[in-house]
Amino acid sequence: MTGELFSPLLLRSGQVLSNRIGKAAMEENMAADGQVPGKQILTLYRRWAEGGAGLLITGNVMVHAEALTAPSGVVLDAHSPLEPFAEWAKVGKSGGGAMWMQINHPGRQVPSAMPGVVWAPSAIGIDLGRHTKRFGRPVAMTPQQIDDTVTRFVVTAHRAEKAGFDGVEIHAAHGYLLSQFLSPLVNKRTDHWGGPLRNRARMLLDIVQAVRTAVSPSFSVAVKLNSADFQRGGFDADDARQVIEMLEPLGVDLIELSGGSYESPAMTGRPADESTQAREAYFLDLARVLVKRGPVPLMLTGGITQRYSAERVLDSGVAMVGLGTALTLTPDLPHRRRDAREADRPTEPITWSDKALAAAASMARVRLQMRRLARGRKTNPGTNPAIALISERRRQRKALRVYRAWLSRERGTTGR
Repeated sequence: MTGELFSPLLLRSGQVLSNRIGKAAMEENMAADGQVPGKQILTLYRRWAEGGAGLLITGNVMVHAEALTAPSGVVLDAHSPLEPFAEWAKVGKSGGGAMWMQINHPGRQVPSAMPGVVWAPSAIGIDLGRHTKRFGRPVAMTPQQIDDTVTRFVVTAHRAEKAGFDGVEIHAAHGYLLSQFLSPLVNKRTDHWGGPLRNRARMLLDIVQAVRTAVSPSFSVAVKLNSADFQRGGFDADDARQVIEMLEPLGVDLIELSGGSYESPAMTGRPADESTQAREAYFLDLARVLVKRGPVPLMLTGGITQRYSAERVLDSGVAMVGLGTALTLTPDLPHRRRDAREADRPTEPITWSDKALAAAASMARVRLQMRRLARGRKTNPGTNPAIALISERRRQRKALRVYRAWLSRERGTTGR
């Protein structure tokens, strides 16, 4: 299996990935002044580039400066300077792997303390029980705002190519804007962006088609898609199958399967429904079906930390194995896999009864490990999740003051 894991993968664009290990996107929350990648991000990605993965995908880069998931998020739009992004692309490719930018719009998944806009397909807010007030109340997008957002994705993709990235991954999973349009629980529109799945997928399809037209044929275009939202009555496995069939004719190079949202954070290991705890097997069962149905290569992400898990995934016919948290603890894990060595000790799962708080702590602990790597330090799998969460919230309060000042000074408050 080692030979297959380290065999090249030829994509539709003509790009060749040197092996089948991909570093999946994880939101770094390390933007320098001006919401651009700075020294910390460059150091972090240099560590990962040296680790031997065939593909590095950045954490989500926002297409709209007034719509961020956190105040220290990175933005690439028509006004952003390209030089910091060119440095990021160069560093990411320095180890011989490909470097893709994940591009995203948060939609309604915006903290209530943030300035700017909170948009969604319909005016339906996030329901997190006692934590609901942590997020802004969304307004339903107008047709003009939808069209403008499609354009924003295209601008960001085009500028990513100019900066030297090898591709983009359009984020349509984890409850962000495009995932919201796909969800029948969030999208209650009665126009041609709502109702049947084909309508709910319209915005995603329009973005993919427009991006594919705007970039070079050799530039890769991928999509991250939920296999399911893990919410009763939400986007499910059959919906995912149909959307992939819609995407296939549009020239997509790779589809990454994941799952969950802020309301049901399966991507952090804590879906709302405990029966979905074995989500890795769930994702894999869906992947096996999809592999037989279409030619688009699939990348499977979620809990694939052990070698036997990676072998299982590739044996199913999935083309790429996506690693996330494992690479924050063992950044050279791909090289270790080649040499039949194992990962460093993993973190213990967070089993707090408050699932929303546990998910936030899990993400905070991952970001703390990334910051350690960005400072050239060793990671610490034994980090106390409560301490990580407190540290993260302190950092975000400070970053919020900086972001507010920048947004007011540089962009004003247009788009509200």
